[in-house]
Amino acid sequence: QVRLVESGGGLVQAGGSLRLSCAASGRTFSSYVMGWFRQAPGKEREFVAAIRWSGSTTSYADSVKGRFTISGDNAKNTVYLQMNSLKPEDTAVYYCAADSSPYTIPTTTGSYEHWGQGTQVTVSS
Repeated sequence: QVRLVESGGGLVQAGGSLRLSCAASGRTFSSYVMGWFRQAPGKEREFVAAIRWSGSTTSYADSVKGRFTISGDNAKNTVYLQMNSLKPEDTAVYYCAADSSPYTIPTTTGSYEHWGQGTQVTVSS
């Protein structure tokens, strides 16, 4: 059974940084795409970033390019999202997701098969 557990969320002032972690278990993820999504109150869940562990190809939403960095540690089956220069509009619940698509890096929620429970990130102005 696939399990994704996020951690690292919290309250931070605008301009600050946080690092989110997603610990994956239940199978071998070396061929998977691991993604981060976020959902603010009253809004739809949106793509933030994703990484394909084989080859380390990454993709980012325009809103976070240059501020967020996604990375993975295969030995620990853990994916990270380093978030710098945080803004109040980054406030949301952040979710980790996994997808077994062999070639693409999906950016839509429907493409991802497995989801974590989410971690709250709050950025104060």
